[in-house]
Amino acid sequence: MSTGAQGRLYGVGLGPGDPELITRKAARLIESADVIAYHAGVGKTSNARTIAADLIPATAIEEELRYPVTTGRTAHPGGYAGAMAEFYESCSARLEAHLAAGRTVVVLAEGDPLFYGSFMYLHDRLSPRYETEVVPGVPAFAAATAVLASPLVRQTDVLTVLPGTLPVPELARRLADTDGAIIMKLGRTFPGVVDALRQAGRLEHAMYVERASMPAERWMPVVEVDPTSVPYFSLVVVPGDSLSSDPGGRRSSEGGRVAREAPLQGGRVAREERAGVSRPSPRPLQVIGLGPGPDSWLTPEATAALADVDHVVGYAPYVHRVPQREGLTRHASGNTVEVDRARLALGLAAQGERVAVVSGGDAGVFGMASAVFEAAADYPDVEIEVLPGVSAVQAVAARAGAPIGADFAVLSLSDRLKPWSVVEKRLRAIVEADLVLAVYNPASRSRTTQVADLQKLFLEHRSPDTVVVVGRDVGRAEESLTVTTLAELEADTVDMKCLLIVGASSTRVTPAGQVWTPRFVEQE
Repeated sequence: MSTGAQGRLYGVGLGPGDPELITRKAARLIESADVIAYHAGVGKTSNARTIAADLIPATAIEEELRYPVTTGRTAHPGGYAGAMAEFYESCSARLEAHLAAGRTVVVLAEGDPLFYGSFMYLHDRLSPRYETEVVPGVPAFAAATAVLASPLVRQTDVLTVLPGTLPVPELARRLADTDGAIIMKLGRTFPGVVDALRQAGRLEHAMYVERASMPAERWMPVVEVDPTSVPYFSLVVVPGDSLSSDPGGRRSSEGGRVAREAPLQGGRVAREERAGVSRPSPRPLQVIGLGPGPDSWLTPEATAALADVDHVVGYAPYVHRVPQREGLTRHASGNTVEVDRARLALGLAAQGERVAVVSGGDAGVFGMASAVFEAAADYPDVEIEVLPGVSAVQAVAARAGAPIGADFAVLSLSDRLKPWSVVEKRLRAIVEADLVLAVYNPASRSRTTQVADLQKLFLEHRSPDTVVVVGRDVGRAEESLTVTTLAELEADTVDMKCLLIVGASSTRVTPAGQVWTPRFVEQE
């Protein structure tokens, strides 16, 4: 930061709209500023200036920073992002001229300057060169909850703030996976937000608040809002899980929360029982492989099954890949509770619920299928159906060429469920049999030496030139594929996102760099 004769930059939060919610510090800085800057929409009066109008001194130089576009449509060669980047560069240059002249510059910001605010883009450009201070303001959602006079979250509830501009499936997923939520940036996105709330099962208790703390404020249930009447200065409040009658809890007649029902009582069966309908027979439990990542690698069979279930159970990253929709309850959990997950799913299926357990890749290859069968002894009436998926080894092999075109072995290098002595014994058998080896779970934060141990063991029996393929995040945006040799393999670069394929002695690399293993084996 520069000091001395140069001016100082302030980002000043004004709060949600009521001038009386401007902090004393913000008011003092505005009243003493040399330059007052504020943003304005296309063809609109600056809301920030309106809020602070009575505090702006007559001697202040005013800099109106008018957006070139607000809808995302522009003829700029760089598109909307290019137009906005150019705009912020221009704004920064205008304010820098004042700062270089030693003037104090106050940028007015609605709500809080660093909460979905335009000031942050000026801060990024100017704060490295000029002394800068941010004065926080009351955010709009705090004013909205005050208007509703209703708690948003309490105790261990999680609050998520979401922009309404998210794609509907992503917005629905995040709404289903949180307790309380605030949805901002409505306007023309409102119909999609309503759709997402419905898919997530959160529409009934969602509240709409418009122009909170301003003279024209209004609020009502989201279901009563005319979508054509929604301005940008509006938001949706979704009360926390412990404060609404979602499938896992309910309110008392006075509106307070009573004890949460057990998870297995929260679905269609419980509703039918309360309505006097007899409990149905157990349903089959489907165990579904989602493939390595891309939607195009999800089988039509799996897609159809997922569209027909009431519950999805699985490791959180896999559950998050299933689109949220109306009537679907998601049960996400951590990475080391496979049998607990299986019991939950089996219990739901035993009560007649339509349930899917999801797994990455193929559920039967180091996936959830085995854990489900492990727990199934306690649920003899539940039939288990396993739906195949594209496995990680298939995906990596296809990217590389055909390295598993002949006999191959698949092994997990993790010793969490088996001792390392067993892993090592199996590795020795594989290397002695001269099989191609596909390695799952090669490393983790707590397992950092096992790839090097494998490399050392194989080098005792295989040529240093043995082909090795390292696939990382195959099928995803971060995908990479490395073809190397056993001797040159950098073991410390391999992590849990990787799958290794160690070739047999016959595995070859084409001039184009593709890897394949011949189907034939010469007579020894």
